[in-house]
Amino acid sequence: MIEVKNLVRRYGNFVAVKGVSFNIPKGQIIGLLGHNGAGKTTTIKVLTGYLEPSEGEVLISGMNIGDHTLDIQNKIGYLPENSPLYPEMTVVEYLSYVANMRGIASESQVAAIQKAIEATDLKPKAGDKIATLSKGYRQRVGVAQAIIHQPEILILDEPTNGLDPTQILAMRNLIKRLSETTTVILSTHIMQEVEAICDRVLIIMDGRVAVDATLEELRAEGQISIALDRNPDEARSVLGAISGVAEISHEQPTSGNTWNYRLKPAADDQNLSAVIAKTVVDKGWNLYGLSREKRNLESIFRDVNAGQGGTANV
Repeated sequence: MIEVKNLVRRYGNFVAVKGVSFNIPKGQIIGLLGHNGAGKTTTIKVLTGYLEPSEGEVLISGMNIGDHTLDIQNKIGYLPENSPLYPEMTVVEYLSYVANMRGIASESQVAAIQKAIEATDLKPKAGDKIATLSKGYRQRVGVAQAIIHQPEILILDEPTNGLDPTQILAMRNLIKRLSETTTVILSTHIMQEVEAICDRVLIIMDGRVAVDATLEELRAEGQISIALDRNPDEARSVLGAISGVAEISHEQPTSGNTWNYRLKPAADDQNLSAVIAKTVVDKGWNLYGLSREKRNLESIFRDVNAGQGGTANV
């Protein structure tokens, strides 16, 4: 459905997006992550037709964004981080205004408004002025305007920003319901939202795609932590020779001569911990701790960001 090929976007001499490529099939929920200035918002603006690519190609349903901008925008629903609501209007008045802008036929507008209100659970507030609504209900109005024309693609930029825990849960459930008929791209700084909602993660760092994987694939990338009374040179020579160990990192001792090591398995081998423990015992070393860890999205983001030499702003 969405194909991005070597996308580059410049602002004068500054290159915000540097050769980004990815494909999104119909029906997925994609989490788009990256610290401030990484290129997320620029990528979204190109996908929605608000900016033209400097180089590269964006195809949506086989159509080039530069040649078929209006046709593609009719397929997209967009909730920007700061939703453009008009506080003096009621919910129904605002959605009627959006329906007119979207070119929905007059005889179809009432049904379209009702469907958007029902999908976002706005019926109790339909006649209220937007100025009187809570932050959570305003976000729902923003989603309602994004889906009123029944788009094939829904792009949500920070949809849970500023919401309380109850409102966040309601927004999660809403997004999951909408994803049954719509491809969803969720741009956020909140890792928990991606883990709770998304099928797949795209992490953009310094204008490039640093990670593109399903959550299932990322969660499978565990590691083994051990604490030993051996220095890195000696420990690496032994642990690195164990079949199934792909990578070793270490931390300075927290007390005495105990060093902490993290071993990345070449595969998710349940027996690797036992092999490591036996190797250490056979060497006569003191083993102070051994545990298997599953990586979460926060740790993955931190490791990717560290590899870029940056500091995450999440």
